[in-house]
Amino acid sequence: MSLVAVKEYFSNYKMDQRIMVLETSTATVEEAAEAHGVDPDQIGKTLSFKIDEKPILIVVAGKAKIDNQKYKSQFSKKAKMLNHDEALVHTGHAIGGVCPFGLKKQIDVYLDISLKKHPEIIPAAGDQNSSIRLTIEELERYSNFKDWVDVCK
Repeated sequence: MSLVAVKEYFSNYKMDQRIMVLETSTATVEEAAEAHGVDPDQIGKTLSFKIDEKPILIVVAGKAKIDNQKYKSQFSKKAKMLNHDEALVHTGHAIGGVCPFGLKKQIDVYLDISLKKHPEIIPAAGDQNSSIRLTIEELERYSNFKDWVDVCK
């Protein structure tokens, strides 16, 4: 169902044909990078957190890891990830397909500066076999991001 929501979302922009559904899994950064023949940092990894029970999403470069001090400095709270069930409830996407598109609920989306290493990013598109290749400008536009942040090592 999640892939359907993402396709519907992108159909509003006549971009749904750009969603790639592969035979192999793209659920992990390594699997996605191998499937697309790109550097793992070109994969847009969407991480889900909660701040005082309010969910947020942060899209980061594939090899990036959250720096707890930077996160706390940015959001004034310790980083606390959503569990699998919470991510599904809030985003409508299961882990491995979480992305900032076709969300079940309105969620604040942030983009980490680690993404700026590549002109194109490949985030998931709703399930463990789907993704979409976007320029940084397209990612900004279609993710409806709130702000650029610097929260990774």
